[in-house]
Amino acid sequence: MPPFADSDPPANGLNKNKPNSNSSSNMVTIDVGGQLFQTTKQTLTLAGPASLFSRILDSSDQRTVPFIDRDPELFSVLLSLLRTGHLPSRAKAFDLPDLIFESQFYGIETLLLNSHSNPSQLDPFNLEKSSLLQLNGRDSPSAISTLPHGSVHVAHGNKITSFDWSLQGKSTILTQFSAIDSLLALSPSLAAAGATDFSGLQLIDLEKGFVRETLNWENVTRSSSTVQAIASSPEYLFTSFESGRRNSNSIMVYDLQGSFRPVTEIGRYEIFGADLDSAIPATKLNWVSNYNLLMASGSHSGPSGVLGNIKLWDIRSGTVVWELKEKVDCFADVAVSDDLSALFKVGVNSGEVFFADLRNIGRENSWVCLGDGRKVTNGKKEGVGCKIETRGNQVFCSKGGDLALWSEIQIGSSRKGEHGSEDRVFRKNSMGRAKDMGGSRITHLRFAGNKMFLTRKDQQFVEVWQSSVRGF
Repeated sequence: MPPFADSDPPANGLNKNKPNSNSSSNMVTIDVGGQLFQTTKQTLTLAGPASLFSRILDSSDQRTVPFIDRDPELFSVLLSLLRTGHLPSRAKAFDLPDLIFESQFYGIETLLLNSHSNPSQLDPFNLEKSSLLQLNGRDSPSAISTLPHGSVHVAHGNKITSFDWSLQGKSTILTQFSAIDSLLALSPSLAAAGATDFSGLQLIDLEKGFVRETLNWENVTRSSSTVQAIASSPEYLFTSFESGRRNSNSIMVYDLQGSFRPVTEIGRYEIFGADLDSAIPATKLNWVSNYNLLMASGSHSGPSGVLGNIKLWDIRSGTVVWELKEKVDCFADVAVSDDLSALFKVGVNSGEVFFADLRNIGRENSWVCLGDGRKVTNGKKEGVGCKIETRGNQVFCSKGGDLALWSEIQIGSSRKGEHGSEDRVFRKNSMGRAKDMGGSRITHLRFAGNKMFLTRKDQQFVEVWQSSVRGF
């Protein structure tokens, strides 16, 4: 006689139709599409309380085998993910959208996300161009921001196009800006955006396309407050503002835990006469978590060349703990690395990469050139347009359409430098395949999960680079 079947349709394709011979043990048997799988209760518990597997454990009377009318081969891959926390090599045989759809059915998409977007899987020496994210319209990307698991938000013209962590889902919204200059992803559905010619920082709902809130800075002249840069820490949102008349600037700190209320203001400068240093707003902000400091940098091109400054702010006291005024070979771009405890810059004149050790902060002649220290001839500024970013223990630097990788190498015995500190040695490496290199000038460089994203001048797409073309 066949086993008893309920008259009501099973929820989520789940049914019970066979005796369970493991009723008194820790083993659980599941029939998926006619194929039996055995696992443990502990393994199924790892799926979480909201998963289908949790309902299997709760509803099982230990006398029948749950039946799930799904693809057994896809289930096998997801069961392996539950057991090990990693996708097995055979996952390469399946398309990612199929695995995503199945993981959503079983309620374990977060586990798939963590496995697929694991930052430790980023191999910087073996990156290769894997795909292109196409944008709608004719505008090139003006700003790009990523989230740790791989979601990407791209500003182009007056639009923001968002890609989910799998890069399969895509949506585009229109904004009030004519062009967006600063963009920071706060969540998959919320972004902070600003422009140098539009007043206020807007918090935009990317799913519904409306402005949740606009944050403004009240300056002395009561003119508009344009956004120059945005950054965040786990607790705070930082925004660099400049007055519409360009005679004052400041960095505002907001609460990031839901209210977005102003917490404090740091670095407020009013411009008097020809004091160019105070006229430079921060155009790049980075939170340095290991030191609990905010890095703020900005530069200005004038008759005497390019001038700039880099400051590290203690936001609790509102004071600058370290400042470097750039006059000789000002930065074209600057980045900070927690992992390497260092600041990095590209000299606007030389195009060379320099670093300053944060552990020896405040000493004179802080910058150490990583290249050959060549002198610029014919007054040509080799570093104009170069970008520099850090990821883990690696430093990525663009020049034109090419990308170089700098890595710190360990030397056998510690050597003391001229200031009594240990010398640090960095080596330049080639990266990726030769056929992926070159093209128009790189304009933005970001990382998320196990991927690198870059944009180029006059191109209407985002390049995706990763260590494995299929991403597993």
